[in-house]
Amino acid sequence: MTTLPTILVADDDRSIRTVLTQALGRAGYQVRATSSAATLWRWVEDGEGDVVITDVIMPDENGLDLIPRIRRIRPELPVIVMSAQSTLTTAVQATQRGAFEYLPKPFDLADLLAVVDRAMKQPISLAAQAKAVEPSEEETLPLIGRSPAMQEIYRIIARLTTTDLTVMINGESGAGKELVARALHDYGRRRQGPFVAINMAAIPRELIESELFGHERGAFTGATNRHVGRFEQAAGGTLFLDEIGDMPPEAQTRLLRVLQEGEYTTVGGRQPIRANARIIAATHRDLRALIRSGQFREDLFYRLNVVPIRLPPLRERPDDIPVLAQHFLNKAQAEGLPTKTIDPAAMALLSAYRWPGNVRELENLIRRLAALVPQPVITEEIVAQELADYSVAEEPASIPASDDADSMTTVVERHIARLLAAIRESGEEGVLYERALAELERPLIRMTLAETRGNQIRAAALLGLNRNTLRKKIREHGIGVQRRVG
Repeated sequence: MTTLPTILVADDDRSIRTVLTQALGRAGYQVRATSSAATLWRWVEDGEGDVVITDVIMPDENGLDLIPRIRRIRPELPVIVMSAQSTLTTAVQATQRGAFEYLPKPFDLADLLAVVDRAMKQPISLAAQAKAVEPSEEETLPLIGRSPAMQEIYRIIARLTTTDLTVMINGESGAGKELVARALHDYGRRRQGPFVAINMAAIPRELIESELFGHERGAFTGATNRHVGRFEQAAGGTLFLDEIGDMPPEAQTRLLRVLQEGEYTTVGGRQPIRANARIIAATHRDLRALIRSGQFREDLFYRLNVVPIRLPPLRERPDDIPVLAQHFLNKAQAEGLPTKTIDPAAMALLSAYRWPGNVRELENLIRRLAALVPQPVITEEIVAQELADYSVAEEPASIPASDDADSMTTVVERHIARLLAAIRESGEEGVLYERALAELERPLIRMTLAETRGNQIRAAALLGLNRNTLRKKIREHGIGVQRRVG
């Protein structure tokens, strides 16, 4: 008689133990479940179990502390960590201590079963190879957010902590690309070395090679002393190449040679210098489009794009806005600004706003409110006025002419099809009508306000809406209104 594989489950929540026991049982596994880390440890010591699934916070011991002990006596036993503490630190600690996988709560049962299936199929030798590295002392979190999009970023960072793979971060301005790069450095094996950043868009084209690789005295007019370049400054650490899409062609060629050969020469120098820095690049531009237009080398792109990370804009993770806003309020208070709170209606308005400047724009707004608002509670009216006063007035989009009478219907149908696909993937129901209506209503109101130069009375008349209804919808969609003259 064939013995079924056994999964050991440890979680102090009885309902979670019940759900996992039933799901794993239906999938063909035997399950032993407990609320105690001590009981789990006894089972592991007795040689039981083929896979361990453990929560982090349990009454008698932290589940993360069990992982190194399990690895010492049974290095081939995969440990899957689940946690409601869905932060970057938790993900990194789980990975560095030797967890097979980290799953933030809540998670889909299908995802858990897929991870268990992978754990069962991995070669024993591969499981035993993972090296448990104790994380460095806990620091202030470099990244904030518990949305699914940010959880995926955390998992990628955690998996890269023991490698020097080159990373390409793509994201809009203000989304936090440098924070991701710093997290990759601070939690990686080069964290004792320097983190050196250079912004390609901020340096004159003729100086980029000198800034990157350094120059010798007399290399060109004005080079009165030897200059140490960023590659040399970053030796033993990480070199962050921000806005790589703005790098001129001649510098692209030299960078490609460094990535291919692992060495470089200073401008005006002859002696090769061994490159000893991990490369992380970032851009807000579409590099594939730049390749097609001949502005970026395709071979350099593939050298840099070893591990691509797409950092989502803030509008794609509105659930993170409240925790980010509170984080920035706490920072402002720590810097000596008065203590403030944000009322729920104001927070809802912040969450509905589109944030074209992303996290940087949100931080600037919160700091401004913390400094200038005299009362202790930031209200909806205050936030609405700030967004109206400081938002960049948005011009109406240029709409190409079309002879197709059904062109708008076609575009809307295509977009609704994408929404349906996203909802099918997420399993989220009851939101399609509201989401589709909001995505049509916001640009309609925004473009009408642009047409009337911010005059809400004229905009309401054009739309056929009551003025109070229009004002309510402006607040709901977080539309910045700015009166323009001329």
